[in-house]
Amino acid sequence: MELGNGKIPIDVLTGLISFPANCEFTSSKEELITKVFPSIEVSYNNLDWMSERAILAARNKDVDSLNFTIQSKIAEVLRSYKSVDSTTDENEAATYPTEFLNSLVVPGTLPHNLQLNVRSIIIMLRNLNPSKLAMGNFKGEEVLIPRIPIIPTDLPFHFKRIQFSVRLAFAMTINKSQGQSLEVCGINLEFSCFLHGQLYVASSRVGEPFSLFIFAPENKKKNNVYQNAPQFISVTIYIHGILEVCILLSL
Repeated sequence: MELGNGKIPIDVLTGLISFPANCEFTSSKEELITKVFPSIEVSYNNLDWMSERAILAARNKDVDSLNFTIQSKIAEVLRSYKSVDSTTDENEAATYPTEFLNSLVVPGTLPHNLQLNVRSIIIMLRNLNPSKLAMGNFKGEEVLIPRIPIIPTDLPFHFKRIQFSVRLAFAMTINKSQGQSLEVCGINLEFSCFLHGQLYVASSRVGEPFSLFIFAPENKKKNNVYQNAPQFISVTIYIHGILEVCILLSL
């Protein structure tokens, strides 16, 4: 609560805060992974164990790197599911060839080359209709997830990517974690949070301080809290036990 209310003293020279002494710190990202996913090489078959823990980071780039590292520890065959990419305007097909479209990595959209293996933990990125994805009563049952078309809107041209609407979720962004209740949580603060309240959201995913592990250089980081900011407006979608949250904030 002190983090969320901006009550922890800020160093006037650096603009950083020092974390409370009762937090659990790690000296590297590798140690952070080991603390949150101990002995994952033998524990990955325990789905309940896997689904109750995650590592959070502010940037998609850091999340992708963590997911790749953690997934590589699972001794299952890695399978690639490649998207079908095309321009929405046929006249632009020669200007933007398929190979170029495949190479695009657009924040918030789906990867061209989705790599999964059995026991991978994933999060749904779009709301799908099957009721089994929205209710915990169907835990353990198999559900078929289709590829769906996605058209990014933040590019100077439009293209369509048809892909499975999922991403790895051993690690996830802090924004996507809002509303989650975890048994074990790690926070990678190699790069600072950049939105109002992000550090509080990340730190409050668990109920006990000994279940929270933090990697932060010198155990200090910037805490963005704007005292006069309006309330968050959140849109929540419950999908197979995962809560995806869209946060709108006007400053």
